[in-house]
This record gives sequence, structure tokens and C-alpha cells, in this order.
Amino acid sequence: MAQASLIDTPAPEPVATAPSRQAGQLSQTALMWRRFRKHKLAMLGLIGTGFLLVVVLFGEFLAPYSTTHYDSDYTYAPPQALQLVDQEGQWGLHVHPLVMEQDPDTFALEFTPDESDKVEVGLFVRGVEYELLGVIPTDRHLIGPVDSEAPPMYLLGADRNGRDVLSRLLLGTRVSMTIGLLGVVISLVLGVIIGGISGFLGGRTDMVIQRIVEFFMSIPTMPLWLGLAAAIPRDWSPETRYLLITVVLSFVGWTGLAREVRGRFMSLREEQFVMAARLDGAGRGNIMFKEMLPSLASHLIATATLAVPTMILSETSLSFLGLGLQAPTVSWGVLLQEAQQIRVIDTAPWLLIPGLAVVVAVLALNFLGDGLRDAADPYKR
Repeated sequence: MAQASLIDTPAPEPVATAPSRQAGQLSQTALMWRRFRKHKLAMLGLIGTGFLLVVVLFGEFLAPYSTTHYDSDYTYAPPQALQLVDQEGQWGLHVHPLVMEQDPDTFALEFTPDESDKVEVGLFVRGVEYELLGVIPTDRHLIGPVDSEAPPMYLLGADRNGRDVLSRLLLGTRVSMTIGLLGVVISLVLGVIIGGISGFLGGRTDMVIQRIVEFFMSIPTMPLWLGLAAAIPRDWSPETRYLLITVVLSFVGWTGLAREVRGRFMSLREEQFVMAARLDGAGRGNIMFKEMLPSLASHLIATATLAVPTMILSETSLSFLGLGLQAPTVSWGVLLQEAQQIRVIDTAPWLLIPGLAVVVAVLALNFLGDGLRDAADPYKR
């Protein structure tokens, strides 16, 4: 009877566990995001970088005009203030048209807003046709004059040809932000692979690779750039010329990262987890790129994000000096060529706005890179 009663006794029901994860059980991505959110400057950099990416993708939609739109009657026209309420108390976006007047003392031509008239400004207005994201044909623009026959609107002023600085700034962001991405990717891949092989294998392989690295490091960048700029055929488009030069220079610019990866791999190849992977029968490729490379994630993330502003500064500087992109291509460096003369800066200081865009982009990417590096560091709390 006792045995029967023991057999018939029902088993206790399992205690239900909470489905939510505890803080110590969060995934690596969740932990990185938690650390990243605590970095205030990194969040600011993320917002700034996100805005730049939106401009890159939807530049034609955000720009009131195309890069070729001009009006010679509005040379060096000053920025116009966007108004919401007119003098009669009526609501609606508008700007006051600019009227050219001659100073009776200096005989200089100056633009003054005509307060008695207004140019109605609307959202999602029709304008020049373009292909949204390079695929969808449309003629809608985020902002612009409602009447296409009305006087032009210059929210950030005009250049010497009467072209809208705002439109050219927005559309030039795409070139400046993307022209160096291919070079960054090539440099990153070459640096990781060659530096990893050198540090992991060591011996004669390391010696040969380091001599090659020293050879590339001895090549001066500026003369190489000048030589490439002179050797490339003139009938190629400016974008193709600059892209080719950037790719060639990226094959030279991987040396610094390769040295850093080599040193890190040399210190990691004697660690216990590497020895365990070898004893488990893992191949060299698996040990290098599946076991050792993830430990460099924080450094590689920071290197990749910080390389982009370096390329932006290079493009801006070289285009400003006339060695990079040239008109009619629009980039931040090309736009800053307009501000090379002191007289022009005194007459139209708004032509320096592309330089402010460079500063904002570089700071945003630097903040983002610092935040990602700290978030990916497992020893950071």
C-alpha cells in the first residue's frame, strides 16, 4: 500500500520563471547600446550622423533647386529670412523678395528686402524633376516658392553666379560623405588581413610583410597625389578621377592599421583561448578571424568611424587647393573655393557655410566613433 501511494502521488508542478532577462543576461548588443546611451556626446554624434545620412539619401528632395539653377540678377544675394506672419497678420510661410539698389555714396550694388511684397513658400512643392533614391522619378521638393515664376528664394544666400548655396550645400554633402567610403573600406580590409597574418604567423612572414609596410610608409602622400592627378586622363569625369586617386591612396594608407593589428595579434596569440582553439583543431583562419579579431572590435570600430572624417578633410582640402574635385561637381571643398579671396568673404561671408558643415560632420563622426569604441570595450563600465 505504501508503495502504491508513493507511485500514485502526482509530481509537483514546475515553478514558472519570468520570461524577461536579468541585467546580467543581456546580449552583447544590448550591453553595448546601454553603455552607448550613457555617452552624451556619442548620442549627439549619432543624431548628427543620422541627419547627414538623411541628407545623403534625400538631397534632391531637401534642396529647393538643382545645382545648376542660377539667376544672374541675384549675384551674391544675401540670405533671406523665412517669415511666418506678414505685416497684415496673415499666416503663411514666405520671404520678402530682394531688390537691388545702388549706394549713392559708394555706388556699390546692394540687395535689400522689399517689405511691401512677399514670395509665398510652401512645403512639398513642385520643382525640377529628379529621381528619388536614384529610382523614383518625381518633382516634389521639401520647401520652395509656390509659384515657379516668382523671384528665387535664397535661405543661405547665393554665390557669384546667383546659385542657391543651400541647395548646393545639401547636394554636395552626398559627394563629400561618400567619395571616401570605398577608400576607407579598402584600407580597413587590407590593414586587418595583412596585419593579422603578420602578427599571427611571425617569423620570416612577419619580417617580409614589415619591410613591405615600411616601403609603403616611405611614400609621400602629396607628391603621389600630384602625380596621379597629372597622369589621369583629362576626359574622365571629376568623380571618376577623384575616386581612382582615393582608391590608389587607400592601398597606401593601410600601413598604420596593419602595424596596430600586428601588435595586438602578437600579444593575443599566446592567450589561453587561442591555445584552446588550437588544441580543438581550429584552423589558422578561424583562430584569426573568429577568435582573435572580435577582441579588436572596439579599436576597429573607432578606426573606421574616425577614418571617414579624415577622408572628408582630405577631399575638402585638396578640392580647395584645386587638386581634388573640380566644377561642375559639387562638394564641400568645391564650394569653399568660392571663399578663397578676402574680398569675396567680406562681400559674401555666407560662402563660408560649407566650412561649418565640415566642422559639424567631423565632430559628429568623432563623437560617434569615441562612443562606439567605449561601448564595444568589454573592460569599460
